[in-house]
Amino acid sequence: MSNFPRSIFCLLLCIPSLLFAQSMEWNEIHPGIWKGIAGKPDSYDLLKAAGAIPSPALEKLENAPFPLNKADIDARVINGKTYLRFPLEKKEQLFGFGLNFQHIHQRGQILQLHADHYGKSDNGRTHAPVPFYVSSLGYGIFVNAARYIDVYAGSGVRKDSKNPPEVQDRNTDENWSARPYSDAVEMLVPAEGVEIYVFAGPKPVNVIERFNLLSGGGCLPPRWGLGFTQRVNRLYTSEQVRQEAKAFEQKGFPLDFIGLEPGWQSKSYPCTFEWDKTRFPDPSGFIREMDSLKIKINLWTNPYVSPDASIYKKIEPYTGTHTVWNGTVPDLSMPEASKILFDLFEKEHVKIGVSGYKIDEVDGYDSYLWPDVATFPSGHTSEQLRQTYGLLVQKYSYDMFRRNGSRTYGLVRASNAGGASFPYVIYNDNYSHEDFITALINSGYAGVLWTPEVRASKTAEEWLRRFQTVCFSPMAMINAWSSSMQPWTFPEVEPQIRAVAELRMQMMPYWYSEFAKYHYNGTPPFRGMSLEEGFGSGLKKEKTVRNLEENPYEEAVANEVKDQYMAGEFLLVAPLFTGQTFRKVILPKGKWYDFYTGKLAGEAEVITISPGLDRIPVFVKDGGIIPMMPAMLHAPGSGQKVDLEIRHYGVKNGSYKLYDDDSESFDYEKGLFSWREIKVERQKNGLLKGRISKAEIGKPNTVGTVTWRYMTK
Repeated sequence: MSNFPRSIFCLLLCIPSLLFAQSMEWNEIHPGIWKGIAGKPDSYDLLKAAGAIPSPALEKLENAPFPLNKADIDARVINGKTYLRFPLEKKEQLFGFGLNFQHIHQRGQILQLHADHYGKSDNGRTHAPVPFYVSSLGYGIFVNAARYIDVYAGSGVRKDSKNPPEVQDRNTDENWSARPYSDAVEMLVPAEGVEIYVFAGPKPVNVIERFNLLSGGGCLPPRWGLGFTQRVNRLYTSEQVRQEAKAFEQKGFPLDFIGLEPGWQSKSYPCTFEWDKTRFPDPSGFIREMDSLKIKINLWTNPYVSPDASIYKKIEPYTGTHTVWNGTVPDLSMPEASKILFDLFEKEHVKIGVSGYKIDEVDGYDSYLWPDVATFPSGHTSEQLRQTYGLLVQKYSYDMFRRNGSRTYGLVRASNAGGASFPYVIYNDNYSHEDFITALINSGYAGVLWTPEVRASKTAEEWLRRFQTVCFSPMAMINAWSSSMQPWTFPEVEPQIRAVAELRMQMMPYWYSEFAKYHYNGTPPFRGMSLEEGFGSGLKKEKTVRNLEENPYEEAVANEVKDQYMAGEFLLVAPLFTGQTFRKVILPKGKWYDFYTGKLAGEAEVITISPGLDRIPVFVKDGGIIPMMPAMLHAPGSGQKVDLEIRHYGVKNGSYKLYDDDSESFDYEKGLFSWREIKVERQKNGLLKGRISKAEIGKPNTVGTVTWRYMTK
């Protein structure tokens, strides 16, 4: 050894801490999806926590070439951390990186993907910190790690860059930028290795579809979940809930499920998960009565166990070292803990007819959630539990409903990659209407659902504007846990509120079919304009007047479309916010028509509209078909037939696939579902004529009489 060069000896000692993975092997695990492994990944990751089972639909997809130059993907493990680098082209925009609230365009962002409550800054701390991004060039990257991941989304410039930015002289160049061009997305994962997935397109929407199908496909809620929900005051009694339900019926407002807030429990913060017999003396009788009124019951809870809970001693060995509001934290990554908790839920709630949950406070803040110094009996770190706790509560509660043969639809405060198939919608305590719509758009890039819920308003205008947007979102909900507000709280806009609530119900066949496409095809039911063909990438920069005294590094940024979105296959929704009397709408390529009148609105142009207060602006693409049903107070039940009015817009022929099943059970997984093809074609006499395919023998058929309405005259 004395003759062996000391420098080479030291280099050999360092090799275990430096793993260069430039020649990483990529295995195509499904058509258009490749998996690569760098180093030694954690045994516990996002997909394992979610129990994600890829959808069989993946194998029916067309093959596609690997969308990047493999040599440009770099992964290396240094001192127990994994450094990742993915290439970027100059004319490329990025979308995704979780449920963000202020930005659609993610290129140039610096984030730490960390499960937390949204704190009014897009810094990666959010309810769904999904480590997945989509490129405008039609590919996607997913890093499957239950870790806090640092992301530099085209914001860091390496000195060995293949495409370095041009060196500028700020003294003479008025286009000098404080953020020089970067040709890479770089990530730092605090683990000794990681799984990486690459998704082909060819279109960005196809990338998202593949990502969602890898998680099992999107959720398919029961029809009643797509109706209207009212969350009542936190301390309401069973009698007060009855009176609320009767008031909805008397006033003619739709209502499908009522959410009970903390007061249904004997104790909360921390929780017993047991009924308060002073407020709800006969829980099973109460739920039977609500069910007879066609109203489901949803229960608020969080998973932190009160010392007064009947399961406290039994579950205590399977809890973490720290408490939340003095409640123990079950280590739900352990089957023993999840069984104890959800066996209680099943016995006390589901077996007597409870239809769903609102699972609160599984996201953050650091000030109340368990700290990162906490340890858990499974051996998984606090960080790993933080990143996956929302997945775990969804998985085990959903499994419970599956065992009982009934679909559910509820609310949760946190999710992550792998959770697309769980029938839960994210919400939070922020109340910015504008941020809510940005989040709704971003949810489509992240494989999650989000609701811009209504809680309270200072004016009738604000109340109506907020109400309009929830009726064009995954969950039409008033959350009156504190305000006790009701749809008719502002009498001056009560007719408009009723009209949009009825419209939500009329559109049930459309919403249900679009969620079926989410389940079977992975297509997000609500999504950003960048995913709409003919809209363009939105990369064109506007010149702005810069105030260098206030900000010496200010620069022009790429335009973002954060206030309009696609709702299903055919609808473009352009909400207005409080105080707005007009707005601009960007119409993609092709003709677009007013949803309410059928009149031509424009074609591949920016229009300015002044719709008034009564309606939320909605536009339909040429040839669009919207199946509608009569306005009902409750969603159709299992096997209930409803008449259809099928609307056609524009001048082009159109087609649409209408989905049907029993709407409440899991029989669709046994093949008991159908797609009915709707076609509208122009005849030789110049008139349009519609037809719908016959119902399949032995398959569900809830379609009654069909009428046709050709909206464009």
